Amino acid sequence: MKITKQEVLDVTKLARLNLDDASLEKFAGQIDTILAYVEKLSQADTKDVPPTSHAISLTNAFREDSVKEHIDRDKALANAPEKEDGSFLVPKVVG
Repeated sequence: MKITKQEVLDVTKLARLNLDDASLEKFAGQIDTILAYVEKLSQADTKDVPPTSHAISLTNAFREDSVKEHIDRDKALANAPEKEDGSFLVPKVVG
């Protein structure tokens, strides 16, 4: 399978990228190498391999909710770079 310079150019237009001719040739070669490797992988015998959604098994990372003592306000603000009236002072985000 050979990726053409025109195919790379079509993708760069979709991605709104501007590449010179040398870069187009370079990326065409790199993409062609990647697709050749994927083609090689598709030839592997996977008939006895069960389908999976993840490479490793996942478990639920959530914990049970439980009531705990809250941290003291002065302790929470102790390392704050800026504070005012018992609250964290942060830069304004919305203009």
